[in-house]
Amino acid sequence: MIRAVCAPDPQRLAKHEGQHKYDHGHALVLSGPPGHGGAARLAARAALRVGAGLVTLGCPRAAVGENAARLDAVMLRAVDAAEDLERLLEDRRLNAICLGPGLGLEPVRAELVAATLASGRPAVLDADALTLLARDPCLAARLHSACVLTPHGGEFQRLFPDLASVPRPDAVAAAATRSGCVVLLKGAETRIAGPDGLALHAATGAASAPWLATAGAGDVLAGLIAGLLARGLPPQEAAETGVWLHAEAARRVGPGLIAEDLPEALPAVFRSLGL
Repeated sequence: MIRAVCAPDPQRLAKHEGQHKYDHGHALVLSGPPGHGGAARLAARAALRVGAGLVTLGCPRAAVGENAARLDAVMLRAVDAAEDLERLLEDRRLNAICLGPGLGLEPVRAELVAATLASGRPAVLDADALTLLARDPCLAARLHSACVLTPHGGEFQRLFPDLASVPRPDAVAAAATRSGCVVLLKGAETRIAGPDGLALHAATGAASAPWLATAGAGDVLAGLIAGLLARGLPPQEAAETGVWLHAEAARRVGPGLIAEDLPEALPAVFRSLGL
Protein backbone atom coordinates (compact mmCIF):
# COMPACT_ATOMS: atom_id res chain seq x y z
CA MET A 1 0.00 0.00 0.00
CA ILE A 2 1.26 3.46 -0.94
CA ARG A 3 0.30 6.39 1.27
CA ALA A 4 0.44 10.05 0.35
CA VAL A 5 2.96 12.42 1.88
CA CYS A 6 0.97 14.97 3.87
CA ALA A 7 1.79 18.39 5.29
CA PRO A 8 4.01 18.03 8.35
CA ASP A 9 2.79 18.44 11.90
CA PRO A 10 3.80 22.02 12.83
CA GLN A 11 4.81 20.89 16.29
CA ARG A 12 7.50 18.72 14.74
CA LEU A 13 9.08 21.82 13.22
CA ALA A 14 8.44 24.41 15.94
CA LYS A 15 11.05 26.03 18.13
CA HIS A 16 10.08 26.93 21.67
CA GLU A 17 10.90 29.60 24.21
CA GLY A 18 13.88 28.69 26.36
CA GLN A 19 15.54 26.44 23.80
CA HIS A 20 19.01 27.17 22.44
CA LYS A 21 20.76 26.37 19.18
CA TYR A 22 22.15 23.00 20.29
CA ASP A 23 18.60 21.86 21.04
CA HIS A 24 18.11 21.84 17.26
CA GLY A 25 21.19 19.94 16.22
CA HIS A 26 24.36 20.61 14.28
CA ALA A 27 24.50 19.56 10.63
CA LEU A 28 27.75 19.01 8.76
CA VAL A 29 27.80 19.43 4.97
CA LEU A 30 30.87 18.12 3.17
CA SER A 31 32.08 19.98 0.10
CA GLY A 32 34.53 19.39 -2.71
CA PRO A 33 37.57 21.15 -4.17
CA PRO A 34 37.90 24.84 -5.10
CA GLY A 35 35.45 25.91 -7.75
CA HIS A 36 32.96 23.17 -6.85
CA GLY A 37 31.43 24.49 -3.63
CA GLY A 38 28.17 25.96 -4.88
CA ALA A 39 26.10 22.79 -4.47
CA ALA A 40 27.28 22.22 -0.90
CA ARG A 41 26.64 25.87 -0.03
CA LEU A 42 23.07 25.49 -1.26
CA ALA A 43 22.64 22.40 0.90
CA ALA A 44 24.16 24.12 3.93
CA ARG A 45 21.90 27.16 3.63
CA ALA A 46 18.86 24.89 3.28
CA ALA A 47 19.85 22.97 6.42
CA LEU A 48 20.11 26.23 8.33
CA ARG A 49 16.81 27.60 6.98
CA VAL A 50 14.91 24.44 7.91
CA GLY A 51 15.92 24.99 11.50
CA ALA A 52 19.17 23.18 12.30
CA GLY A 53 20.67 25.08 15.20
CA LEU A 54 24.11 25.14 13.63
CA VAL A 55 25.53 24.17 10.26
CA THR A 56 29.18 23.63 9.40
CA LEU A 57 30.55 23.23 5.89
CA GLY A 58 33.62 20.99 5.74
CA CYS A 59 35.78 21.55 2.68
CA PRO A 60 39.39 21.15 1.55
CA ARG A 61 41.67 23.76 3.09
CA ALA A 62 42.28 25.20 -0.39
CA ALA A 63 38.56 25.96 -0.72
CA VAL A 64 38.05 27.63 2.67
CA GLY A 65 38.65 31.12 1.29
CA GLU A 66 36.10 30.96 -1.51
CA ASN A 67 33.47 29.44 0.78
CA ALA A 68 34.16 32.03 3.49
CA ALA A 69 33.48 34.74 0.93
CA ARG A 70 29.98 33.34 0.32
CA LEU A 71 28.88 32.20 3.79
CA ASP A 72 28.16 34.01 7.03
CA ALA A 73 25.96 32.04 9.46
CA VAL A 74 27.34 28.74 8.15
CA MET A 75 30.63 27.84 9.84
CA LEU A 76 33.66 26.41 8.06
CA ARG A 77 36.15 23.66 8.88
CA ALA A 78 38.99 22.33 6.76
CA VAL A 79 38.47 18.68 5.80
CA ASP A 80 41.14 17.36 3.44
CA ALA A 81 41.07 13.67 4.36
CA ALA A 82 39.12 11.06 6.25
CA GLU A 83 41.33 11.64 9.31
CA ASP A 84 40.18 15.28 9.43
CA LEU A 85 36.56 14.19 9.29
CA GLU A 86 37.06 11.60 12.01
CA ARG A 87 38.61 14.23 14.32
CA LEU A 88 35.75 16.60 13.58
CA LEU A 89 33.18 13.94 14.40
CA GLU A 90 34.70 13.44 17.84
CA ASP A 91 32.32 16.29 18.70
CA ARG A 92 29.12 14.33 19.24
CA ARG A 93 27.07 17.49 18.82
CA LEU A 94 27.62 17.13 15.08
CA ASN A 95 24.64 14.84 14.69
CA ALA A 96 23.80 14.76 10.96
CA ILE A 97 25.87 14.78 7.78
CA CYS A 98 25.08 15.70 4.18
CA LEU A 99 27.53 14.63 1.51
CA GLY A 100 27.48 14.37 -2.23
CA PRO A 101 26.61 17.78 -3.69
CA GLY A 102 29.82 18.96 -5.36
CA LEU A 103 31.83 16.41 -3.37
CA GLY A 104 33.93 15.03 -6.23
CA LEU A 105 34.80 11.47 -7.23
CA GLU A 106 38.47 11.16 -6.31
CA PRO A 107 39.55 8.29 -4.00
CA VAL A 108 39.79 10.65 -1.03
CA ARG A 109 36.09 11.45 -1.49
CA ALA A 110 35.23 7.76 -1.25
CA GLU A 111 37.22 7.71 1.99
CA LEU A 112 35.04 10.55 3.31
CA VAL A 113 31.93 8.54 2.47
CA ALA A 114 33.40 5.54 4.28
CA ALA A 115 34.25 7.62 7.35
CA THR A 116 30.75 9.11 7.38
CA LEU A 117 29.14 5.68 7.27
CA ALA A 118 31.50 4.31 9.91
CA SER A 119 30.47 7.12 12.27
CA GLY A 120 26.91 5.80 12.35
CA ARG A 121 25.58 9.35 12.15
CA PRO A 122 22.31 10.08 10.34
CA ALA A 123 23.41 11.00 6.83
CA VAL A 124 22.00 12.15 3.51
CA LEU A 125 23.88 10.76 0.52
CA ASP A 126 23.24 12.53 -2.76
CA ALA A 127 24.88 13.23 -6.13
CA ASP A 128 28.59 12.29 -6.14
CA ALA A 129 28.21 10.20 -2.98
CA LEU A 130 25.68 8.04 -4.82
CA THR A 131 28.06 7.61 -7.75
CA LEU A 132 30.78 6.49 -5.34
CA LEU A 133 28.40 3.98 -3.76
CA ALA A 134 27.46 2.63 -7.18
CA ARG A 135 31.13 2.16 -8.08
CA ASP A 136 32.05 0.31 -4.89
CA PRO A 137 29.76 -2.44 -3.56
CA CYS A 138 31.91 -2.71 -0.42
CA LEU A 139 31.20 0.94 0.32
CA ALA A 140 27.48 0.45 -0.34
CA ALA A 141 27.49 -2.48 2.07
CA ARG A 142 28.28 -0.03 4.90
CA LEU A 143 24.95 1.78 4.58
CA HIS A 144 22.84 1.69 7.73
CA SER A 145 19.33 2.50 8.87
CA ALA A 146 20.07 6.17 9.65
CA CYS A 147 21.01 6.90 6.02
CA VAL A 148 18.83 8.56 3.39
CA LEU A 149 19.67 8.07 -0.29
CA THR A 150 18.26 10.71 -2.65
CA PRO A 151 18.82 9.54 -6.24
CA HIS A 152 17.21 10.81 -9.40
CA GLY A 153 16.28 8.22 -12.01
CA GLY A 154 19.73 7.84 -13.55
CA GLU A 155 21.45 7.55 -10.20
CA PHE A 156 18.90 4.99 -9.06
CA GLN A 157 19.60 2.88 -12.14
CA ARG A 158 23.34 2.97 -11.46
CA LEU A 159 22.83 2.04 -7.80
CA PHE A 160 20.28 -0.70 -8.43
CA PRO A 161 20.66 -1.74 -12.09
CA ASP A 162 18.67 -4.94 -11.70
CA LEU A 163 15.66 -2.94 -10.45
CA ALA A 164 15.53 -0.63 -13.47
CA SER A 165 12.83 -2.68 -15.21
CA VAL A 166 10.73 -3.15 -12.06
CA PRO A 167 7.70 -0.83 -11.61
CA ARG A 168 8.83 2.20 -9.66
CA PRO A 169 6.91 1.63 -6.41
CA ASP A 170 8.18 -1.94 -6.15
CA ALA A 171 11.69 -0.91 -7.19
CA VAL A 172 11.99 1.78 -4.52
CA ALA A 173 10.66 -0.54 -1.83
CA ALA A 174 13.09 -3.26 -2.91
CA ALA A 175 15.99 -0.80 -2.93
CA ALA A 176 15.19 0.32 0.61
CA THR A 177 15.04 -3.27 1.82
CA ARG A 178 18.29 -4.17 0.10
CA SER A 179 20.24 -1.13 1.27
CA GLY A 180 18.78 -1.13 4.77
CA CYS A 181 18.07 2.58 4.66
CA VAL A 182 15.56 5.12 3.39
CA VAL A 183 15.50 5.57 -0.39
CA LEU A 184 13.97 8.68 -1.95
CA LEU A 185 13.58 8.50 -5.72
CA LYS A 186 13.20 12.05 -6.98
CA GLY A 187 10.78 13.10 -9.69
CA ALA A 188 7.47 14.84 -10.27
CA GLU A 189 6.14 11.82 -8.39
CA THR A 190 8.69 11.30 -5.63
CA ARG A 191 8.64 7.92 -3.93
CA ILE A 192 10.09 7.33 -0.48
CA ALA A 193 10.55 3.88 1.01
CA GLY A 194 11.76 2.90 4.45
CA PRO A 195 10.65 1.38 7.74
CA ASP A 196 7.33 3.25 7.58
CA GLY A 197 6.46 1.71 4.24
CA LEU A 198 6.14 3.38 0.85
CA ALA A 199 5.03 6.99 0.47
CA LEU A 200 4.30 9.09 -2.60
CA HIS A 201 4.59 12.84 -3.00
CA ALA A 202 2.97 13.90 -6.27
CA ALA A 203 3.91 17.37 -7.48
CA THR A 204 1.59 17.01 -10.46
CA GLY A 205 -1.60 18.56 -11.78
CA ALA A 206 -2.80 21.44 -9.63
CA ALA A 207 0.07 20.72 -7.20
CA SER A 208 2.79 20.71 -9.85
CA ALA A 209 6.10 22.46 -9.29
CA PRO A 210 7.75 22.30 -12.74
CA TRP A 211 10.18 25.10 -11.95
CA LEU A 212 12.05 22.67 -9.72
CA ALA A 213 13.69 21.43 -12.93
CA THR A 214 16.67 23.70 -12.35
CA ALA A 215 20.29 23.26 -11.34
CA GLY A 216 20.79 22.96 -7.60
CA ALA A 217 17.23 22.14 -6.59
CA GLY A 218 18.24 18.62 -5.56
CA ASP A 219 21.12 19.99 -3.49
CA VAL A 220 18.65 22.11 -1.56
CA LEU A 221 16.49 19.05 -0.92
CA ALA A 222 19.49 17.15 0.44
CA GLY A 223 20.22 20.04 2.78
CA LEU A 224 16.63 20.23 3.97
CA ILE A 225 16.64 16.55 4.89
CA ALA A 226 20.01 16.87 6.63
CA GLY A 227 18.76 19.81 8.66
CA LEU A 228 15.68 17.86 9.70
CA LEU A 229 17.84 14.89 10.69
CA ALA A 230 19.93 17.25 12.81
CA ARG A 231 16.74 18.40 14.50
CA GLY A 232 16.02 14.82 15.49
CA LEU A 233 13.44 13.66 12.96
CA PRO A 234 13.72 9.97 12.06
CA PRO A 235 15.16 9.39 8.58
CA GLN A 236 11.93 8.59 6.75
CA GLU A 237 10.02 11.42 8.41
CA ALA A 238 12.88 13.79 7.58
CA ALA A 239 12.79 12.68 3.94
CA GLU A 240 9.03 13.05 3.61
CA THR A 241 8.97 16.41 5.40
CA GLY A 242 11.85 17.68 3.28
CA VAL A 243 10.11 16.73 0.04
CA TRP A 244 6.88 18.43 1.11
CA LEU A 245 8.66 21.64 2.16
CA HIS A 246 10.77 21.62 -1.02
CA ALA A 247 7.76 21.45 -3.33
CA GLU A 248 5.72 23.94 -1.29
CA ALA A 249 8.59 26.45 -1.37
CA ALA A 250 8.83 26.01 -5.14
CA ARG A 251 5.11 26.63 -5.61
CA ARG A 252 5.37 29.83 -3.58
CA VAL A 253 8.19 31.15 -5.76
CA GLY A 254 6.72 29.93 -9.06
CA PRO A 255 8.01 30.79 -12.54
CA GLY A 256 11.57 31.99 -12.67
CA LEU A 257 12.62 29.97 -9.63
CA ILE A 258 16.31 29.26 -9.14
CA ALA A 259 17.71 27.01 -6.45
CA GLU A 260 18.82 29.93 -4.27
CA ASP A 261 15.16 30.97 -3.94
CA LEU A 262 14.07 27.78 -2.22
CA PRO A 263 15.60 28.30 1.25
CA GLU A 264 14.43 31.92 1.20
CA ALA A 265 10.83 30.80 0.61
CA LEU A 266 10.77 28.60 3.71
CA PRO A 267 9.77 31.30 6.23
CA ALA A 268 6.54 31.89 4.30
CA VAL A 269 5.91 28.14 4.16
CA PHE A 270 6.43 27.89 7.91
CA ARG A 271 4.02 30.78 8.53
CA SER A 272 1.41 29.00 6.42
CA LEU A 273 1.76 26.03 8.77
CA GLY A 274 1.09 28.24 11.77
CA LEU A 275 4.64 28.40 13.09
